This record gives sequence, structure tokens and C-alpha cells, in this order.
Amino acid sequence: MAGYDRAITIFSPEGKIYQVEYAGEAVKRGWPTVGVKCKSGVVLAAEKRKISALFDPSSLEKIYLIDEHVAASPSGLLADARILIDYARDVALSHRFIYDEPIDVEFLTKAVCNLKQQYTQFGGARPFGVALIVAGIDRHGARLFQTDPSGVYIGYLAAAIGAESGTITEYLEKNYKQDLEIGECVELAVRALASAVEIADSSNIEVAYATVEEKKMRKMAADEIAALLAKLPKKA
Repeated sequence: MAGYDRAITIFSPEGKIYQVEYAGEAVKRGWPTVGVKCKSGVVLAAEKRKISALFDPSSLEKIYLIDEHVAASPSGLLADARILIDYARDVALSHRFIYDEPIDVEFLTKAVCNLKQQYTQFGGARPFGVALIVAGIDRHGARLFQTDPSGVYIGYLAAAIGAESGTITEYLEKNYKQDLEIGECVELAVRALASAVEIADSSNIEVAYATVEEKKMRKMAADEIAALLAKLPKKA
């Protein structure tokens, strides 16, 4: 690569910015996250690994509430994700204070991606090594967006990021239907995640959803998640 990966402001002869591609590799090694949108709502499901025998699972979030109607789940460097989540919360709070209404999910996603893009353009910094799935309900209905370290965001019906995202996406492509109800949507997201990773119990997963009627994102309790996991087929 002849040193083209040593600075964020240098393009390679092939038109690549290698530091952005390296950030994408950090995302691929992150804990997997799934987002699914249906006509009646939107769902996020994320793996939360037990990193130590003494680890307290309640001390780590994998799905972050941005505002009452929108949430995001990252994959990649969680320290970078924390900065972006705090920024998104500031943007959502400022919008609600100024306009006295909840922020559109796409407008919020674009604001976060604008910040991401700046860190692919200026010297003396590095790209954020994290991707986000942003999900919520706004005046347009259920919304689901996936971002990447370069600052690009794309809307999806169902999406997966992180380790084993290819396997999860393949499961979603085979089983997703646009006429799903919110309960079926939640179950699909959990099944898709379980198709690629081993989920021992409710402490290894977080699930959040919002319905078009209520327009409020809520995290599922441990007993609700345990009931969902009990429906999953046992792996041989």
C-alpha cells in the first residue's frame, strides 16, 4: 500500500482511504446487532457477550435509547459508539427543545453521519470504528437505518452488523416478510441473531422495540426475553 494508510487525508491510487476500510474491519469484529422493520413497528436485538466470569451484564448496554421514540445499537469499538450516542442524544434533545416535537429518525441519523464523515476528511484524527443501526418511529412511520464508519447511511427493511452479520443477513433474507406484526418481528430478530451466535440466557441479549401506535421505544425485560428464547429450537 506504499504508505497510503498512514494518513486519513491521502487517497490511494485506487481511490481508497485505507483508514476507513480498517475502521470497517473493527465493525466486522464487533458483537452482532440486528434491526427489523415491519408495518406495525421496528425492533432491535443485540448480543451481549459474557467477557469474564466476574462480569456484571447489567453494567453494559448494547441498545441505547436516544429519545423516547428512537434507539440505536452499535457494533465495533464501543468507546467510539458511546461518543456518537451522546452526540445523538444532544441533537435529539436540542431539536425537541427548539421545535417542541420529536426529531425525525432520518434527520438524527444524518446528523450522526455528518460527524462521522468529518473524521474521514481532516488530518490529526481517525474515523470512528463503529457502525450503528438506528431504529425508531416518526411521522413517516417505522424507520430503520444502518450507518458505516465513512458516514454513509442507508434505509433497510432488515439489517445486521458485526460478527456473523453475513449469516444473520442470509437468515433474514429467507424469512423476512413485510406483513409481519410486531410480535412476529421481535421473534424474527431474535431467531436471526440466534442463527449465528450462541445465546445462553436472557443476560446475553438485549431487545428493544417500538410500535407505530405508541411511538415509544422500550427495552424488553429479562423475563420477556427468556420467554422468547424458550421458543427457539434447541441446537443439536
